[in-house]
Amino acid sequence: MYKRIMVAVDESFMTDQVLHAAIELAQVTGAKLAICHAIDETILAQREVAMMLPNSVGKTEARLRLGAQAFLDRLAATARAVGVDAEVRIVESEQKHVSDMLIEAAAEWQADLLVVGTHGRRGIERYFVGSAAERLVRKAQVSLLLVRGEEPDV
Repeated sequence: MYKRIMVAVDESFMTDQVLHAAIELAQVTGAKLAICHAIDETILAQREVAMMLPNSVGKTEARLRLGAQAFLDRLAATARAVGVDAEVRIVESEQKHVSDMLIEAAAEWQADLLVVGTHGRRGIERYFVGSAAERLVRKAQVSLLLVRGEEPDV
């Protein structure tokens, strides 16, 4: 079945649910797992931001990378604790959409399944925010597992 599963995570309420779905599938199939996080640097690449924060954009990018690495290391430890062979990947771009970065990462790692969460946004919020999962469904060449979730009530 699946030999190489990549799971895309962000630091949202969906992370645990998406990670556990990927871990369970990796356990059942004996697959290797890559835990991937995309850093969207498009806002930092905008000329206006660079002009307002000329000395801090690089520092901000470095902090994003360090935070992402620590986040992914914790998730990989969770997978390894239950016997799943896991590695971490950080992808980033100042120009590409998150979905494009994930498609490229999955292809580069030769994943045969990409597991992603879908936040369940509806209506006007979805129109303005968009959906990486939706873009992946349209563009990805690899099989996808969408883990559906609803934002918790607050």
